[in-house]
Amino acid sequence: MSAAPKSGGTAAAEPNGGFAQPWGDTLSRRRIVFVLISVILGMLLSALDQTVVGTAMPRIIADLNGLQHYAWVATGYLLASAASMPIWGKLSDAYGRKRFYILGMTVFLVGSALCGQSQNMSELVAFRALQGLGAGAMMPISQAIVGDVFPPAQRAKFIGVLMSVFGVATIIGPLLGGWITDNFSWRWVFYVNLPVGIVAIAFCLVALPGHVTLRKHRVDYEGSALLVTAAVPLLLGFSWAGTTFAWMSWQVIGAWVFSAVAWVAFVLWEFRAREPVINPHLFTNRIFTVSSIASTLQSAAMFGAIMFLPLFVQGVMGKTATNSGIILMPLMIGAILASIGGGQLLARIGRYKILVCCGFVAVTVGAFLMSRMHVDVTWATLARNMVIMGLGLGIAMSAFTVIVQNQYPSHRLGEVTAGLQFFRMLGSTIGMAVFGTLLNNKFNSEMTANMPAPIAKAMAAGGKKFDSPQVLLSEQAQQSLRAGLDKLGAMIGTPGDQLFTSFMDAVRLSLEQAITSLFLMAAILGVIGFVVVLFLREEPLRRTHMTFADEELMASESVAYGTGGETPAGAAGEIEAPAPDDEAVPET
Repeated sequence: MSAAPKSGGTAAAEPNGGFAQPWGDTLSRRRIVFVLISVILGMLLSALDQTVVGTAMPRIIADLNGLQHYAWVATGYLLASAASMPIWGKLSDAYGRKRFYILGMTVFLVGSALCGQSQNMSELVAFRALQGLGAGAMMPISQAIVGDVFPPAQRAKFIGVLMSVFGVATIIGPLLGGWITDNFSWRWVFYVNLPVGIVAIAFCLVALPGHVTLRKHRVDYEGSALLVTAAVPLLLGFSWAGTTFAWMSWQVIGAWVFSAVAWVAFVLWEFRAREPVINPHLFTNRIFTVSSIASTLQSAAMFGAIMFLPLFVQGVMGKTATNSGIILMPLMIGAILASIGGGQLLARIGRYKILVCCGFVAVTVGAFLMSRMHVDVTWATLARNMVIMGLGLGIAMSAFTVIVQNQYPSHRLGEVTAGLQFFRMLGSTIGMAVFGTLLNNKFNSEMTANMPAPIAKAMAAGGKKFDSPQVLLSEQAQQSLRAGLDKLGAMIGTPGDQLFTSFMDAVRLSLEQAITSLFLMAAILGVIGFVVVLFLREEPLRRTHMTFADEELMASESVAYGTGGETPAGAAGEIEAPAPDDEAVPET
């Protein structure tokens, strides 16, 4: 007997599906605490690494003499983690969370150790990609583990705590990275992962349950290969666009065309695959589709703000703070508070649509207020705007994972969680590329309009160009500019200091106009996201691990057998009974 799927695939029994793992029903409270600690340590390990390394990059570049490969250190990590996420998630559904969570952390630690041993930039890029491969397992599986322990109504508050880990990492990561680099060596920003990772693995070995029913699975090797083939050039094209190559260059267009062909082949294959790595039927569930689109938009807006806020503070406002973690602290504090508080509220009321709508409203208002900022904006005003935007980001960041997981049984949590994370990564990559190109184009056009006429005329005649915002951040660049303007001043009879002041004012004004236009774009994305979530169908969060289809089937069987709510042996229980060729393997 089988249950009909509800809302695009929430049926309990599917071909070769895994066995539901309601760990929270069997584990002691103490054991659950250790499980949560294991998950938090794993997520902190991954989140901290990204922010710690960023602070050390200037020293790494100087030591390894590889400025031309600067972007690839981050791009290699991003590509490997994004492309591997759905594969890790599917494997954890099929063969158990514990083994692949630990395997992901092990791969991550091996990559960390090798990064610390890098002798050139090519080695560092390759080993960072290995780290990213491990991180691709840690991020989605950690959230799937929480789903295994708690039913949706309870897991909301714990997912909120987990997502706040990323906010904490954004604040303390750059501080830690700077301290390690200054007092030890840049190599230790990678080595420091080893003791933390060993502790995390030890907790996982002891705390994470290993009970899982194994069935004969067919790993979708062809689909996995096609997914990587489609995802890598797509992300690569957006990473190249506007920086390494022009948007309409043959390299970027070629990468996207190749990716489009690979995506078509991937979708066609997945429709016929026995156990697809990303099931196309996920998108027949409107809640999954809407959540994926909204998460993509949210990630694009979030990374656009995070990436360019430090540049606004240092370049436009002229603040001396050079640590992006300190600059972003108000935004991240708002996100942390909203993520934890929103999760608690979601767990209490069991309704999510009003929360995510409020989240996108806050993102839109915060981004719009930031788009209205000028050179003379006060720190208090900037902090207020960042807190408002952070509150919106924190609410939606934790809610969508629970919303999507609420639609599917335990044996599919890895697949659907990894799918959602993949679209978040896609949104962040596209957002950073598009925002970076808009910044450059807007800055150049504004500099043309704001440049003092004598300087513009003299520079055109001399074939020189000093219109990079780098002069706002670099003492060396300012000295070079001052020397050039002193010579120019002697030629036109104007003091060099006066020309320097006028020029710096023009650069600062142009940068302000460019960055605030990006904040306006983030506000537009917030409006679009709000419209998208209006189409989000709301279903109450389940308070058990059973899907709605399971509960309906149990009720119908109870009526049919006249048991008054108790299903007789051999009735509904047959739905999750292992097939004859299954092998139930309890792990320890």
